[in-house]
Parts: sequence; C-alpha cells; structure tokens
Amino acid sequence: MNRRAFFATATGAAICAPFIATEARAAYEQVRLRELYNTDMSFTDYALEKEGQRVSIVGYMAPPLKAESTFYVLTNRPMAVCPFCESEAEWPDDILAVYARRVIDVVPFNVMIATTGTLELGTYKDPELGFVSRVRLTDAFQERV
Repeated sequence: MNRRAFFATATGAAICAPFIATEARAAYEQVRLRELYNTDMSFTDYALEKEGQRVSIVGYMAPPLKAESTFYVLTNRPMAVCPFCESEAEWPDDILAVYARRVIDVVPFNVMIATTGTLELGTYKDPELGFVSRVRLTDAFQERV
C-alpha cells in the first residue's frame, strides 16, 4: 500500500468511526435519561415498559465514590464531582446509578460513554454506600463513544 492509499483509508476510517455502531449501541435499544421521568418525577410509560430489559444509555461517568468500585453515576452532562443524593426526594432526573459487572475502569468525567445494563426502577438504597437511587442499570458495562 502506498502512502496516498494509506492516508485515504485512514481519513475515511476517521470520518466514519462516529457513525459505526459499537456493541453497546448496536445490540440494545438506546434510551435517553429524559425519557425515564415525567415532569412530576414519576416514571414515564416508556420507562415502565422498558423495566427489566437491557438498554443502552449515553452519558458521562461522574467521579466514583470510591476506588476499585463496581458502582458509578451516569450523568447527562459532565460533572467534576459526584452528584451524591441523600434521599429519593432529591434525586435529579438527569443521573442514573450504575452497577457494573466488574470493577470499573474510571473514565474522565468529560468523556462520553455508552452504558448498557438491565433497567431497574423504584427506590433502592445501596447497603454499602448508602446511595439512594430511583432508577439504575445493573449487570452493566460501558464503553467510550
């Protein structure tokens, strides 16, 4: 392969890369955080329909609460600090608790990721961390977008 062919191939791959579906985004239905809550903070019919199913949600990993963790918070926008909530009454509609399959590789807070897992709804208090969530993904994995 000559230099021109190499650069043409490399340039084409770089341009097409964002449009090629990865495992998390291709294999599971893409859900947006805003599709999970009504304006009164109740769950949408769509969220209730997807409960118990594997879905993929794109967002940002908030800084984990502790090292060597299988838990993190997925946010709709980059956050330099974890949006830890004290009660379900304060639970924002643009974050999601994630329980990963294994210890997570921390991703910088400003790098977009796709997280795939089983959607669970309802109040849950993590017995180890005390983190209260209303919606979460379990048995999850993530990848950079």
